[in-house]
Amino acid sequence: MSPDSKPRGSGWRTRDILRASAIVAGVYVALQLLWFGRTVFLLGFFGVLLGITLSAGVDRLQRHRIPRGVGAVGIVLLILGGLTGLGLLSAPQINRQLEELRERLPQAIDRVERWVQQRGGGVADLIQAGSEATGQQADTTRHQPDTVGQAGKGRQGDQGPAVDLRQGLTQQLAGAGRHFFSVFSSTVAVLGGLIVLLFVAIFVAVDPGLYHRGLMHLFPHRARRRAGEVLSATATTLRRWLLMQMIAMVAIGAVTTVALLLLDVKAAIALGIIAGLLEFIPYVGPILSAAPAIAMAVVDGPEKALYVTLAYIAIQQLEGVVLQPLLMKEGLELPPVITILGQALFSLVFGFMGLMLAVPLLATAMVPIKMLYVRDVVGDDVSIPGDDTG
Repeated sequence: MSPDSKPRGSGWRTRDILRASAIVAGVYVALQLLWFGRTVFLLGFFGVLLGITLSAGVDRLQRHRIPRGVGAVGIVLLILGGLTGLGLLSAPQINRQLEELRERLPQAIDRVERWVQQRGGGVADLIQAGSEATGQQADTTRHQPDTVGQAGKGRQGDQGPAVDLRQGLTQQLAGAGRHFFSVFSSTVAVLGGLIVLLFVAIFVAVDPGLYHRGLMHLFPHRARRRAGEVLSATATTLRRWLLMQMIAMVAIGAVTTVALLLLDVKAAIALGIIAGLLEFIPYVGPILSAAPAIAMAVVDGPEKALYVTLAYIAIQQLEGVVLQPLLMKEGLELPPVITILGQALFSLVFGFMGLMLAVPLLATAMVPIKMLYVRDVVGDDVSIPGDDTG
């Protein structure tokens, strides 16, 4: 090799620079579009999740020579009809209990404030009794008017913070509602979101293979077989998770309603429905559902509030020991720390819908990681629902 000769291919050519710039620009535009349409993306993901679940029922109907389109629409109409009928039968009672819940919640807050003030007065009396026991009775008698006056001023001064506490809690609850349900801020937004959700679910359930084949075109021919296995395992995992989650929601809602009725808690049915709906959100949902029930119980006394708290703890323990193993919800194998951190991250980025869909989004990412990295690269054998290649 002569000293004047230069190695071929060294440095970036103009074509390579233009190609790299185009890739960076394309990724940036894609991320901007994803962020701008994040609500539509989450609705689409939820629709695909429902469509994958519906496709299992459509497959069974197809075996009885029922066309897939008719089967998908029929299942959706059957579900909507059942929910509508249940709503019409229970709507008056639920509305009455929700109204009672809204009216009695301020009373519960006042009850907590009075309880705190009473405990504060008891502490002051205890301190005064201790001072008398030390032999300083004369000094205590001499300063007693001032002590009573200061106590009276302190209790009068506590009325301002008590009012501020009630107003602050009310504002925080209202602000949380606006933040969590901002995507459903109007009736039009609700109807529009439901229409998009249902149409996506129906089209995916009618012909899931169409979208599977379309995704396969994004992969090289040599990788399509493995990509198909990953997609199939991901779809099976999501389908099983959603079905088991729906069963858990019904079970937890029914058990909670019965427990609250036995404890004679006001608005028990409404609180049970809230518990069932929030069961869709692991870890965070049960805590959110317990708060209004405990607040309603406080109105009747601290003992009932304690019983309600113990009842919610027992129900959650029962779910973890009995219900989850029976439903095999652990098939996702998502560690609690990853689940909680993922919920926090998605809720910060996407709001309430991100919190609600954090677990299936994490599952969608975990299945390819386990199959393509843990199995194929690291070489460890891990179990994945719906995958028989490992």
